[in-house]
Amino acid sequence: MEKKTYVPWDLLQHFMTDAFVHVGVPEEDAKICTDVLLESDRRGIESHGCNRFKPIYLDRIEAGIQNPVTDYEVVKDTPTTIVADAHNGMGMVASYKCMTALIEKAKKYGMAMGAIRNSTHYGIAGYWASMASRQGMIGICGTNARPSIAPTFGVENMLGTNPLTFAIPTDEDFDFILDCATSIYQRGKIEVYARIDKDVPAGVVIGANGESKTNAKEILEDLVKGEAALAPLGGIGEDLAGYKGYGYATVVEMLSSALSAAHFMKDLSGKDEQGNKKPIELGHFFIVINPEFFMGEEILRKTTGDICRQLRASKKAPGATRIYTAGEKEYLAYLERKDKGVPLGISVQKEFLDIRNRYHLDYHFPFEDE
Repeated sequence: MEKKTYVPWDLLQHFMTDAFVHVGVPEEDAKICTDVLLESDRRGIESHGCNRFKPIYLDRIEAGIQNPVTDYEVVKDTPTTIVADAHNGMGMVASYKCMTALIEKAKKYGMAMGAIRNSTHYGIAGYWASMASRQGMIGICGTNARPSIAPTFGVENMLGTNPLTFAIPTDEDFDFILDCATSIYQRGKIEVYARIDKDVPAGVVIGANGESKTNAKEILEDLVKGEAALAPLGGIGEDLAGYKGYGYATVVEMLSSALSAAHFMKDLSGKDEQGNKKPIELGHFFIVINPEFFMGEEILRKTTGDICRQLRASKKAPGATRIYTAGEKEYLAYLERKDKGVPLGISVQKEFLDIRNRYHLDYHFPFEDE
């Protein structure tokens, strides 16, 4: 297990915001991007938090394949829909603007849906869906991604990990938030395994010859080269219903691209015909549902809360001590971390020190004193 040091939230908030500003992200936009990344760590989703600050965002900006300034353009606007173009800017900024507008539309008209094209990685999908649930509404969203999932009976990476995400208000201390990829593992989790030199379980990744692959570092290299692919939810083949994950991944791919005329599948490889890096230009979609146009927020919260409580109170398997509902473990992670800070492993510590030194930022981290 990789040794980790807890770093105060406010220290990382200021540091990451300043680093974003250093590479050209406007300060208000930088604050949004930082909050999205730290929210991932607040929920215990380390694969999409500080772990991805440098490789997914700073490195892409420095490589010239992502714009630090987001030219968010609304190309079509109706009372209940939005189509926007992010022009290869910060996906988190474009998503924030889109969801903010959709929530206002849903307050007035009951439901709203938006789609964004030419965007970039937008962090955890749950952040956007929960923007709606915090307003007492249902949030649904999804995004396509670089090809990494093979279709059932295939070995070529064609679909992204394509999360299909729901946030539904409850009357409990935490909302029901289902935020997960349509593959068994997503690329970010394999990146975490590679950092700590741990093998990926068999059956999660399929090689070009149909064999199961387990070496995390090799998998990341092979995914880029097209010599490995992630298995969809359910696994390789049909025995454990892998076709279901494959089908849901395809639905997300369609909704993320067809409504906004966005790029899809192989067009999102991030490489041109000569193998050079190029913008990935993702598509996202967002849906907001206002329960006041149905039977009301109070009934929604009570019903969803009752469903969760009855599920947790149901008969447990032998040896099991607890049944969870979606969003509960993330809430418990938040309670455990809110005063302790963000746990950073050695590899991320080194990245942060490198960023600080190269950008000449005046920060000192607790792990430097160990």
